[in-house]
Amino acid sequence: MAKLSQVNRNAMRAYKSKRDKSKRAALKAIVMDRTLPVEDRFNATLKLAQLPRNGAQVRVRLRCKLTGRPRGNYRKFELSRIMLRELGNQGQIPGMVKASW
Repeated sequence: MAKLSQVNRNAMRAYKSKRDKSKRAALKAIVMDRTLPVEDRFNATLKLAQLPRNGAQVRVRLRCKLTGRPRGNYRKFELSRIMLRELGNQGQIPGMVKASW
């Protein structure tokens, strides 16, 4: 089990990134628009830098939904490889069978 503080920190980052998503997208669109004056684009860059860093989507870490493990996760199931194997062996994941050859 991962440290609860790390899991909570990641959850807060996910919340903030969802909250600030539209604001960041609008500012990035202004920054990338080459038809606007340089001063407007520069001001948008400054406003983007003023936003909290934890509001960025890239700061959110993919963690296992059951254990909070940060590494070895499958995006489709949102589970770590260890929990995926355990649940698959117990028959808890539909369509997943143990390999044998």
